[in-house]
Order: sequence, then structure tokens, then C-alpha cells
Amino acid sequence: MRTLSSTLLAAQKEASRTPCVKVEAGNKIAGVVRLDWERLYTGSEDDYFHALTMPGDGSLIRVRITPSADGRKLYRQRVASPGPSSDFSNWTYTSQYNCLVVAAASSGAEVSIFWINSSREIRHLKSTDYGASWGSPQTIDYSPTTGVNGLAAAYKTNGDLAIFFSDQATLYVKKRIGGNWQSKAAWDKTTGNLSGVAAVYDADWNLVVSGKDSSGNFKLWSLIYGDGGDVTSGTWSALKEFASAPSDGDFEYHRVFMDEPDVYRCFYVEKFSGTEAYDRPFWSHSVSGAAFLDNLWREPVPFNLSCEYGMAVAYYGDYCWLTTPYGVWRAKLTGVSIDLTADVLSLRQETEQNQGRITVELSNDDGDYASLPSPLGIGCQLEFSPGYVTSQGNEVSSGQTFALEAYEHTSSGGKASLFLQALDGWEWINTWQARCQFRWNKTSSEMNVKQILEFVLARAGLKLEVKSQSSVITGYYPDFTIHAGNKGDIIIGRLLSFVPDVLFIEGNKAYLVNPLSSDASVYSYGQAHSIFEGRYQSGAWKLNRVQVEGYDPVGDEAVVVDSFSWSQVDKLYDRLRLVEDRNIDTVTKAEQRGEAYLRGAEMESGGGTIRIPVNCGQQLYDVIDITDSRAGLSAGKKRVLGLTLIHNPRRGEYEQRLSLGEV
Repeated sequence: MRTLSSTLLAAQKEASRTPCVKVEAGNKIAGVVRLDWERLYTGSEDDYFHALTMPGDGSLIRVRITPSADGRKLYRQRVASPGPSSDFSNWTYTSQYNCLVVAAASSGAEVSIFWINSSREIRHLKSTDYGASWGSPQTIDYSPTTGVNGLAAAYKTNGDLAIFFSDQATLYVKKRIGGNWQSKAAWDKTTGNLSGVAAVYDADWNLVVSGKDSSGNFKLWSLIYGDGGDVTSGTWSALKEFASAPSDGDFEYHRVFMDEPDVYRCFYVEKFSGTEAYDRPFWSHSVSGAAFLDNLWREPVPFNLSCEYGMAVAYYGDYCWLTTPYGVWRAKLTGVSIDLTADVLSLRQETEQNQGRITVELSNDDGDYASLPSPLGIGCQLEFSPGYVTSQGNEVSSGQTFALEAYEHTSSGGKASLFLQALDGWEWINTWQARCQFRWNKTSSEMNVKQILEFVLARAGLKLEVKSQSSVITGYYPDFTIHAGNKGDIIIGRLLSFVPDVLFIEGNKAYLVNPLSSDASVYSYGQAHSIFEGRYQSGAWKLNRVQVEGYDPVGDEAVVVDSFSWSQVDKLYDRLRLVEDRNIDTVTKAEQRGEAYLRGAEMESGGGTIRIPVNCGQQLYDVIDITDSRAGLSAGKKRVLGLTLIHNPRRGEYEQRLSLGEV
């Protein structure tokens, strides 16, 4: 149950209550600001290696290399106050040529440009006045070969910095500490050739790397070079993939860029060499509230552009910027919202175990919504907060969000309304389809059920939070494969079938609950909080015997275990569910799986509803107790399996219906 203030808690129990609700619309998707890109420049420069950075004065520093036919010359550009009227076509030749790759980074007034040339020299050009003037180029090291396809740089806040470059199959790091360059060091990974690297500093050097694995499959990985944040200083974290394409297919990944304006935002190029070949930028962002180490990324989304060398990203102030040699884009980073509360005529919210929706009716008599005001529109985030008028004024319980799926204008008899139809995070899960194959735990314990669940939810933009969890969900490492084309709801259902835990969606998070028969009640109905109407049903379990068959590879024999609800078997004979899973290799695992199925059957055997004044904090899977003497209930415990909230001031309605199950 969501935490309520003492005054709001008291108000919802009073005999005479004055309801209030709050409805807002914002420019977010799954809690992260949607970047609406505006193109400011379209030029004729060639698509080739390039970089972008924005120092502390907000100027835009771009660098680019010309193609080999033009000598691979290095150009730089500074736009002091970038905006729609700026000139992005003026470039300065640095007198450097035969350049292979380039990177740029800045901190405060210091700006650095790095490149590697055909003589294997790693070169550094520095400015200490925001890029207005530059010193002389310096050679700081040499690359082992000229097979360099990626270069990135990132500063620490204290002025130290690191560069990362990929030389064939090896990623190198070279740090400047206290103004002194250290010896370069190679990573400790084994891969095929690499094709790109991006770096952002935030307690560690957080990296995204593109290239091939040792089997020739194309990959995008996240990786950390530690500086004492989440990873020990001077060590490398594990490579964690978030995109994959087989070596014998037509897809490749290249040219990664990344920055952290609000969340981590990554851009890369997907290359398709089949029929209707393309080089297309894709972008992704980390899930709100997730650590970089968690590797929780939203499913990548295509960008409407064709380019081979990617899109560099940087930010300053309220804007995020994207550039190619021939293009400049910007988008507002700030969240924008409008309050719709004053126009709400009615509202209906429905929350079930695998879906949630809300319908809001707004008054449109004056035609204020004939054209939807920004940011109200398809895909925008609706935030709903139920509440009451209390001694402290209007108080609400916030935290519930929905995405606008459709809207409808109605007009009749001099009255007009706008109906908003929005869905909760289950819609992101239900509409997500895997784009590539992932497999875990084939030969070793890589990710448990909870970690795989986190990964899948992140692809839909949702962060997993734990209210309670079983030991099974963190201790079970199934050989689990997601195939391209698998749908999110099916994958989530498969994962939850392994464990007794359940999920509910609220706001932009998925909450994990391990429902135990011993769970305590979080709220009471029937005394201080009245019940308008109650229906209480007890029923038979849909299954009362589960036979689980697994396989013990050590003993080379089947593992077969029965789990029973003997009280139900005695009454109805056995209602059998057969479960076969070769991941189950011990009796204990088989017993845990059987008990999980029986727990689900037990919870669903109860039924009924209660109709009550709105409880602003009630959540799915809460345990409540009900006192209704005429139904023989005295603090009888039930579990909430569904909620419907109705707000219709014209009919004086402000109530909830709770669907009930057994604890």
C-alpha cells in the first residue's frame, strides 16, 4: 500500500468525505523525457568520422575527418551560442591529415581533441578557453597498429581524463592524472575486432563498445573501467551485451556515441547488408533509476536518417544535441506538463493482474481541446492521483502513470467532451517484441530469474523494484532463451512460471511481490473504513496436485516430484497439472516449482468484491482484513487481485471496487 499522510488517511475514513483528484499530462515515456528533435542544419559535408562536445560556456565544438579521397583532413568548428539562427557551416582546417579516428571531450573551460593518424601517433589538441583558441598538437602515445576503429574520451570533474581506443580486437585505456599521461593499458577481454567505443565518466568510466565476439557474432556491450565507484579502480567489469546479431546474418553494429544528460543516452549504427540495405542510427537510453552496471537499456529505436558513421550526442543546459558532419539537431531536455484537473468531468481506472487502464473525460464545452495543447497527445504520460480534501487542503496520493493510447471528441446538445484513453506499463510489455536472440545460463550461472526479468522489463522501459521476493527468484538460473520475435508478455509469463513471485505495474516501475499466506494485513475495512457492498466467495482450487518432471544430468535420470493440497484432493479428488522442465535437476527445485503453482491456485480460489469509499493508497496484491458480521467475517484476511476506481461528480460517485482472492 502506498504511504499516505495521517490527514489523508483520516479523511478517507470519515463519514462525510469531499473527494479530489489530480490529472496531469507530461512529455515523458515510461518516466523519461521524450526528446523531440528539431533539425537546425543540413549541409553537404561528407559522412565520415566525427565528434562533438560542449564545454562549460555552452558552445558547440564539432570535429570531423574528411574521407580518404580528401586526405583524411581534420577540421574543427566552434559555435559560441548555438541555436536555430547559428551558422554551422564554417569549419577550420587544423593542418592535420591522414587521420584515422577522432574524439572530443571537455570539462569547464578545457576542451580536448584526440585523433590517431596513419603513423600510429595518438595526438592531442587542447584549448583552455572553451575552444576559442588552441595550443599546438602533441603526440601522447602510439597505437599498436593502424587497425583502429574507435576512439572516445571523458573527463573527471577534477580535470583528470581518459581516452579509450579499439585497436583490432583490443580496447586500450590511457589516462591523464594530475596533468601527467600514464602508460596505456589493454583490457582483459577476448573478442573479435571492435568497431566503436563511447565513454562517459560518472564515478567510473562507463563505456559502450561495438564489435564482434570471438565467434564472429556482432555485439553491443556495456562495460565499466573502474575508478572506485561501482568497480574497483583500474579494473574492468564484465562485458554485458544489449544487442546481438549472428555472424552468418546481415546485421552489424558500429559507431557508438553516448552521453548522460538525464539518463544514459546511446546512439549507434545498425548496418543491414541484405535486400533494401541500410545504415541507420538507432538510439536507446538506460532505465530511469538504474545504475550503469545493471545494463538495463530500453529497446533501441530507429532514428529517421541514413548514415554510416553515427550521430554524436552532447548536452548543455536545457538542450540535448545531435550532430553528424552534415547535420545538427537539438531537443529540449526539460519535462513539460499541464494540469488537466479543473476540466475533469469523470474518470474510471481499472487495475488487473496483467493490465491497467484509465479513461478520463474532460469538459470541452468552450472548445479548449479542439486542438490538443502540448504536451497532451498520443504517447504522452498521464499522471493520476486520487485524494480527498483534508484539514491541510487538497491532498492526493501520487505515483500512478499511464500512456495516452487514444482520444475521442464528442459533441451533442451544446455539450462537448474529450475522452482520454490510456494504458499502464503492461502495454509496454505486451507490445514489446525481441529484436534479437538472448540466451543465459547455457553452460554457467550467468543471470538468475530476477536478473533476466529485470533485463526484459528494461527493454519495455520499466525498472524492477522489490517489495518482497522469494529465495527461488534469486537462486534459480535456468537455461533460458529469448528468440527474435518473442513477445514481452509471453516471456514475462514464462519467467514468473518458475517462481511463486508476482508482478504489478505502478507508475513507471514493476514491483515484485512474493505473496505468502502469512502476510500481515496492511489495511482494515468494515469498521473505520466503511463498506458499501460486499460479496465473498470461496471456491475449489483449479488444481490441487502438481507433478514436476526434470532431469538430473549427473545421475542421468529423471527427477519426478509430486506436490499436493491434500485437503483439496480429499474433497475433489486430484486435479493434476503436469510440468516438464529440464532445467530442474534436483528434488528441491521440483518441490519449489510445484509449491509455486499450488500457491497461485490457492490465491485464485477465493473471489468476490467489496465496494468502498476510495482508499487512495491501495495497491494490487495488498493483504487486507474485512469485518462484515453478516457474512461471518471478523478481520478476515483477503488479497487484493484487482481494483476499479470510479469518479463521477455529476452522479456523486467516488468509490472503489476491490476484487478479492485468498491470502
